[in-house]
This record gives sequence, C-alpha cells and structure tokens, in this order.
Amino acid sequence: MRPNKDLERFRDSVKFENALAQNGMERYLFFREWLGDPWGFFVGSLLHIVLLVVVLLVALAFLLLADRKIWAAVQLRRGPNVVGAFGLLQSFADFLKFMFKEVIIPAGANKIVFIIAPLVTFILAVIAWAVIPVAEGWVVADINVGILYLFAISSLSVYGIIMGGWASNSKYAFLGSLRSAAQMISYEVSIGFVIISVLLWVGSLNLSDIVRAQEGWWFVFTPLFPMFVVFFISALAETNRPPFDLPEAESELVAGYQVEYSSTLYLLFMIGEYLNIVLMCSLLTILFLGGWYPPLDFAPFTWIPGVLWFVLKVCFFFFMFAMVKAMVPRYRYDQLMRLGWKVFLPLSLAWVVISAGFVVAFPETFPLIR
Repeated sequence: MRPNKDLERFRDSVKFENALAQNGMERYLFFREWLGDPWGFFVGSLLHIVLLVVVLLVALAFLLLADRKIWAAVQLRRGPNVVGAFGLLQSFADFLKFMFKEVIIPAGANKIVFIIAPLVTFILAVIAWAVIPVAEGWVVADINVGILYLFAISSLSVYGIIMGGWASNSKYAFLGSLRSAAQMISYEVSIGFVIISVLLWVGSLNLSDIVRAQEGWWFVFTPLFPMFVVFFISALAETNRPPFDLPEAESELVAGYQVEYSSTLYLLFMIGEYLNIVLMCSLLTILFLGGWYPPLDFAPFTWIPGVLWFVLKVCFFFFMFAMVKAMVPRYRYDQLMRLGWKVFLPLSLAWVVISAGFVVAFPETFPLIR
C-alpha cells in the first residue's frame, strides 16, 4: 500500500517546525501559518534581512558620528555640532550630499568594473552579517559552518578593492589597492589561526555555540587572552584603520584605492569599510567577550536583554578602535608587514599547537569540548 500523503505532509511539517525550533527560528512559524510553505519562510526571512540591514545602516550613521566626536575630544576639538542637536544629523546630511553629487568617472577608466567594484565591497560587507547572532536565536542563518562562511566572505572582499584600484586607471589608486590587498591577506592569516584556537576550545564552527560555551565566563579571561590582543590588532589592519591605514596614507598616496571615486560610489566604499569595522567588533564580542551574555550572572545585570548587552560590547570595541585612531601614530609599511608575518603569525600558530596539544592530552578535563 502507498503511504497516506496527508500523513507524509504532517511528518514533514513536524520535522520542519522542529528544525526551526532547534535553530531558534520560531518567529517564522507565524508567517508559515499565515502564508503556508514556502512563502511563509521566505517572507519571514526577507523581513528579518531587511530589518537587520536597516538597523545596521542607521546605527552606522551614529557610529560614524561617534568616531568623529571621539577623535575630536582627544584633540580638544568640538567635532560635528551644527547639523541637528549636538550634530546628531551630521551623518545624514553627509549621506544626502553624497547622494546628490555628480558621479564622475575618469575618461580612461574601465567604466563597468569601476562601477561594480564599490557594489562588490558593499554587498560582501552586508551579507557577512547573515551569520552574526546578536542574541539567542536572533540570527538570519544559524548555520553550523558560520566561521567558514565568514572566511569565504572575507577572502572575497579583497576583490572589490583590487577592482577599484585597477579600473581607475591611476597609478595612485592602483598602488593603494595593492597595498590594501597585501595588508588584508597578511593579517587574515593571523586572524584565521586565532579563530582556530577558539574553535579548538569550543569544538564547534557555529557562532551561537561559541557564545554559549562562554556562559558564566569569557575567553578573554582564559589562556586565550594573547589571542584576543592579536585579533584586536589584526582587526585594525584588516579594516585599514589607523595606525595601519597605509593604503590611504594622505602624505603618500593622496587617498588610496578610492582616490578617483566620488558621490554614491565613494559612499558605498565607505559604508562597506565601516560595516567591516563593526563586523570585527562583533566578532571580538562573540569570540572573546561572551556575546549576548551579561558580565555578571545576577540581578540587575540579568534584567537587561541579551541583544542590548551585545550592542554595548560592540560599542565598547568600536570606542577602542576610535581611541587607537586618535592616539597611536601611523606605522611604516615595512613595520606593518614585519608585525604581521614575523610576530603575529608565529605567535598565533604556536597558540594553535598549544591549544590542540592540551585538548588531545587532557580531553576529560577540558570543560568546553562537546
């Protein structure tokens, strides 16, 4: 006899709901009951993505203002304070200025690649956030290989910069793009080994599992603290932040790989760059500072929602990024490369070997291996 089709549909439905519940995605069940399969899941996912992108872009406007304010305060200046109360609308005014300015493309440039390059940078910076959990179950795609997904996206982000520098048909832009690509690739190696050290402690590639493994205590207070320092400094170099902003050193290359860009295309490069900065702050929070967990596991700390703790920790690391920008003098390029290849690479590789040896030698005493 052929099995009952209604029974099969029921079993598939139960499996689907269980899969959603296991991944903290029960919120999609409302749209599924309303629109059915597969439109319910599609609409729920789409709304989640749109909400994440809108929140990120609005938050980015105020983080950019905070960056400028912090830098001004360190230098005893006022910073933006004219547009809106305390200058709160300055970033939105700059956005409108970029939107309405003329897009100028150099006569000798490859126009197609010239336009595609900032789009690639912006899109890759946005889609990297698909696997970032901001709270328990608050993630677009809670996949088991979230770390590998981020590795793939970060390796592709170099293409946008190379394309922009090459398509501009300018020696300044091309040199800036080569510098930026060499710098990013160099420090991606150290970042990769640091993440592997964390994964050995956790036993999972899922970013939510990494956060859950830190419940009650954080990796920043463990033998992984040196890796936290390496990751923080490497994140500065990976995102071209001072003191490692050699690709756009004003005294040497005018403005770096985006020197020929203006208007909206330039804006896309800048949004992509700042999205990557906030992404690095989020990874620092997830890998070392307990993600959405409160600093102390008792009231009143537990009264605050986890998503707010996540935001506060990200803002703390962004403040640290801004303070480094304001206080640390710029490195020479040879110093930058020496730090990445001769200091961070051996140190992070040694820590991977030490962590792996400890896990193999003492598996019964290792607290976080699942």
